[in-house]
Amino acid sequence: MLKLSKKISFIISLLFAVLIDVLIPNSDLQPATDKPYFRYFLFILGGIYVVFFIISFINKKVSEKIEAIGPLLAGAVLLLNIINIVCSKYSLLPVLFFPSLDRVFAVFINDRELLIKCVISSGKLLIIGFAIGAIIGFTTGICVGFNKKIAYWVNPLTKVIGPIPATSWSPLVLSLFSTSYQAAIFMIALAVWFPITVMTSNGIQNVQQTYFEVADTLGANKFYKIFKVGIPAALPSVFLGVFYATTGSFITLVTAEMFGCKSGIGWYLNWQKSMMLYANVYAGLILLAVLCNLIITLLFRIKDRLLEWQKGVIKW
Repeated sequence: MLKLSKKISFIISLLFAVLIDVLIPNSDLQPATDKPYFRYFLFILGGIYVVFFIISFINKKVSEKIEAIGPLLAGAVLLLNIINIVCSKYSLLPVLFFPSLDRVFAVFINDRELLIKCVISSGKLLIIGFAIGAIIGFTTGICVGFNKKIAYWVNPLTKVIGPIPATSWSPLVLSLFSTSYQAAIFMIALAVWFPITVMTSNGIQNVQQTYFEVADTLGANKFYKIFKVGIPAALPSVFLGVFYATTGSFITLVTAEMFGCKSGIGWYLNWQKSMMLYANVYAGLILLAVLCNLIITLLFRIKDRLLEWQKGVIKW
């Protein structure tokens, strides 16, 4: 009975939200939308959930997932319902800064082409900056982890430069690079470089010495010990650095795109804020949160695939 109540908690919360949206008219202070987009969102969400709810009766894994996320989704819908009542139905907060949920979800339809272009632009910028920062950071971490002389010179640099937020360098970076796009790539790469460098070097330095001694006994050369012993053993720490770098890169991406970039999610947020279109701002933030969540989820899938023995130790 308890398991079933967890499963249907979301459905009950969803139905309650739909009833509130249907029965209570929107405030006259809120600009009207051509369609009830928030209600459509609830219908789509409910339809997807019902499909998995039905499957859960014949699939144990799906059933366990539904039981786990059912109450959480119910709480999320309840929160949206409260926001809908406060902002849309009674306009208890300033309408300019707190638009109705219908207006927020309408942005995904009306502005979809521009949002897609911004996502593609941000994706390119993020991939280039992340790749450069990750390659340099991973290489630096390996060198620091395996070579004490390099560590002697590099560690002070990471301690001084690393903790400083990458966006703090924007005044200097913008004057050094010819375009804001290049400056944004540099700042993202810098934000990625530090955590990957530190976590990679720490992971290698914390590898048990017995692993290398066994490799020496078996006649392994230096490259074998680096690529077949040290790096694989340090991978959990490396992935931890990648996760830190991912969140840092998103923060830097949004900030960097506000400095002269002509496209991207950060540019979109800044542009819409300057035009006082806060429904668009909230839509951009939702999109950014979803993308960040998807990327981190993908990274966890990759980690679980590469590190089967550590699967489930760190969850997302």
